[in-house]
Amino acid sequence: MAKRRKRGDGGLSLRKDGRWEGRVVIGYDDKGLPVTKNVLAKTKSECAAKLKALKESVRAPASDQPKPGILLGDWLDLWYRNYKKPNLRPNTQMSYERRIYQHIIPALGSIQIDQLTTNDIQQFYTKLKQGGRLLRTGLYGEGLSDQTVRGIHTTLHAALDKAVSEKLLFRNPADGCRLPSIKTRDMQVLTPEEVQRLLIQAKEDNCFELLLLELSTGLRRGEICALKWNDLTLRSGELRIERQVHRVRGKLVTSPPKTKAGNRSVILPTPVLNVLKAYKETISSRWMFPSPVSEDSPRDPAAVRKRLQTVLKRAECKKIRFHDLRHTFSTTALEHGMDVKTLSTIIGHVSSSTTLNIYAHVTDEMRRTAAVKIDQGIGKAEIQPENQAILRKPAPSTFQAHKGQRRKAGTGCVTQINEKLWEGRYSPIWPDGKKHPRNIYAHSEEECEKLLAEMIVEMKAEIAVERERLKAG
Repeated sequence: MAKRRKRGDGGLSLRKDGRWEGRVVIGYDDKGLPVTKNVLAKTKSECAAKLKALKESVRAPASDQPKPGILLGDWLDLWYRNYKKPNLRPNTQMSYERRIYQHIIPALGSIQIDQLTTNDIQQFYTKLKQGGRLLRTGLYGEGLSDQTVRGIHTTLHAALDKAVSEKLLFRNPADGCRLPSIKTRDMQVLTPEEVQRLLIQAKEDNCFELLLLELSTGLRRGEICALKWNDLTLRSGELRIERQVHRVRGKLVTSPPKTKAGNRSVILPTPVLNVLKAYKETISSRWMFPSPVSEDSPRDPAAVRKRLQTVLKRAECKKIRFHDLRHTFSTTALEHGMDVKTLSTIIGHVSSSTTLNIYAHVTDEMRRTAAVKIDQGIGKAEIQPENQAILRKPAPSTFQAHKGQRRKAGTGCVTQINEKLWEGRYSPIWPDGKKHPRNIYAHSEEECEKLLAEMIVEMKAEIAVERERLKAG
């Protein structure tokens, strides 16, 4: 193993032109940022001698002392651009930039890094909880969520840790901060009866194949939207998951899965494979679930989320997230005897311990079911009434799909996002031949319909003006 040079001795490296380069920090500028000088030589030993002479000539200050003067804002910018950004995915870059440039720097950026205290940071977190939200405060309140505050702390703490390793600080002042507690979301799982109703309604709402595949594989929303037909081998039923789709600065982009475990393949059950074979005959796009707007684009994950809420409501199912369909698949798989290691591979967890932690309640139920079956099979015990439901298969649902009322063309659409938020959307085709959608939000369906109608009138007037302008031009 190559011997490491001591901190402060500088670095030696072989350049592409065959010469050796030595570089060392000789001081710090007015902002506290490091200033370096370099030397060049034909051999490594000659370069090391030149570097030693350079250090002696400039007599650089002791490198184990913090360098006062640099502002936190300057350090965060340098740390993000040089150390973090090159290795981050586009969506993660956006998260870091929001935390750093919209929250941390405006509040703490003018403080010198060596004068930043734990109390400064703690007060900053308190203010974020009380009034740190910058957008849509009328809908979500003025304070940031606990999860967002914890994310901001993670970014700030990492930047200050790097400052400690660079000898800009003796210790990390964020170490002693008290953070909001982690609040885990309650997992919701559809019952067998609700699954039947959901799929019956999905046939009526033209999303049966997508939801059936989700309930059969537990794919993430971005993964199922990014599927292409060449990912599926019809002969063997093997489905490969190799990409995901998400939005970056308003545009849909595809990228590889975040982890190595995300690149995986699953074998589809024969009934599901037969449904997809028939469905393929109706699709001319390379995407398995193309966008209704353009067959050359994948379906927007946000649109899938909204469609699910509509189908759930019409199917008289409880309101759940799309991710809860993944939980429903995993729970069903475990209850039917799939081992945790296999499930972990199918759903793309890095470790089977993650799967165990999430679905511990399911394994408890599995043990209870196993005990009932053993008692019946070996002990020949009579099945107790409270255990009848465990061993009984669900009866076919008698649910009838809700036909609903189709909105008239030109009236937009209204979607409920959560209990207190409705979204209205109008997507007319403008004189340039493209759709330019607009959205409005309200606290009730009635208010949303009213605001949507007003927006449609305004947009139609704008379209008429634009049409006249193009004619005159």
